[in-house]
Amino acid sequence: MTTIAAGAKSKAEPRPRLTLNRLVRVFQRDKYLYLMVLLPLAYFIVFHYIPLYGITLAFKDFDISEGIMGSPWVGFKYFEEFFTNPYSWLVVRNTVVLRLWQLAIGFPAPIILALLLNELRTIRFKRIVQTSSYLPHFISLVVVSGMVISFLASDGPINSLIKSLGGQSIPFMQLPEWFAPVFTLSGIWQHAGWASVIYLAALTSISPELIEAAVIDGAGRWQRLLHITLPGIAPVVTIMFLLRIGQLLTVDYQMILLLYSPAIYETSDVLGTYIYRRGIVGADFSFATAVGLFQAAVGLVFIVGANWIAKRVGDTSLW
Repeated sequence: MTTIAAGAKSKAEPRPRLTLNRLVRVFQRDKYLYLMVLLPLAYFIVFHYIPLYGITLAFKDFDISEGIMGSPWVGFKYFEEFFTNPYSWLVVRNTVVLRLWQLAIGFPAPIILALLLNELRTIRFKRIVQTSSYLPHFISLVVVSGMVISFLASDGPINSLIKSLGGQSIPFMQLPEWFAPVFTLSGIWQHAGWASVIYLAALTSISPELIEAAVIDGAGRWQRLLHITLPGIAPVVTIMFLLRIGQLLTVDYQMILLLYSPAIYETSDVLGTYIYRRGIVGADFSFATAVGLFQAAVGLVFIVGANWIAKRVGDTSLW
């Protein structure tokens, strides 16, 4: 009884106060850790938090000669202009369609690649495949887009193969209906290998004892995949999917700028390219800021909603 009472008393004792001397000792003890944090902290403050003041441009009629402070307030003028413009909803639709293509086809691609690589038993061949799949990620977007355009040209290898099989040449880059599959597949080719790294790391956390026990019980590869491998990486897949949901109105507009043309604007023009043309090329900074703020707000709503659903359905969430 005495021991229990002593233990209860020790648990009830208040924590020591965080005095100035204690803070100094803690800082001296961990000073190198704080120095390591200092540079990334300064980066986020300078390039992410201080520029947040620029959001006020969305509510001002910005005049470069007057500056942000001197420009007059116009309220929601530019939001109304965006929402009442029929072309704005076209670029929103194109953005959502391309993102859904990437979620439906591009998101599972690195998972499938990681699962296939995990099944390889020849180490040398596995390393060759991994390295080959990683390489496109480090190629410049300009080079990748040039390669895509060359591959899909009328005299390129893709159309040459189609003609050799008795088909007709297809002008891929001039037909609006072909842009979404071309953009999605080129993104998979460039990024799937690199994105598979995180899933390969998740696969290594699965206990080999579970797999050995399943093999002893007579489970085949498909059964092990369904009942051990996929549940083992499910938390990582959920987190990555939630992050993708938060980017519903965001696609790789830089790649689109290099691939699209006015002939296929009806399916290729997205919010990012629209903001670029109106904000940078057209110098309409207030309108571009309003559209960008709308884009960020929608992304926030979707990621919070998806995280809430994930917490309700399972145990994995971002917060």
